[in-house]
Amino acid sequence: MTPLTRLPDGERLPELLTIGVSVSVPEPFGSAIQDTRAGHGDPQARSIPTHVTLLPPTEVAAADLPKIEEHLAQVAGGHRPFRMLLQGGGTFRPVSPVVFVRVEEGAQECRLLEADIRSGPLARELAFPYHPHVTVAHGLPEDVLDQAYEQARGFRAAFTVPGFSLSRFDADEVWRPWRSYAFS
Repeated sequence: MTPLTRLPDGERLPELLTIGVSVSVPEPFGSAIQDTRAGHGDPQARSIPTHVTLLPPTEVAAADLPKIEEHLAQVAGGHRPFRMLLQGGGTFRPVSPVVFVRVEEGAQECRLLEADIRSGPLARELAFPYHPHVTVAHGLPEDVLDQAYEQARGFRAAFTVPGFSLSRFDADEVWRPWRSYAFS
């Protein structure tokens, strides 16, 4: 594996960067959720690929990337592909203005992955307890969140999770997958 030392356009990495780790929601489900999110007027809909978060946005030093990559490869090597079922709606309101699709199957595997990932060079405290989900609306007016919740209740998607991705948050405020890690 080639170390991540440059951006795809050849520019050197900044000294500090924001990364995240997630399970990607495959097509056609990913686009369907992203389209729904955009339809609700969520300004982040097109800047965040559809995913289940395993490590929330985390600022790291570029110099730490080699040990982070090694850590993620070891985590991936210790897990196997699993089935994920996304079904029905949920919300974090009133604590947080978020509506999501529930992870009905695969939630325990995500919890184990999250704990393994958020250790070693990626150890950090979380603002909220970890709860695997797929966001469909965030920070929107209450009536829009209500509508998003009703719409999410009918959503269903099943697929196999083959691994996870390391993503970066770029200066244009778009999350981009950077490297994938396949399970053994």
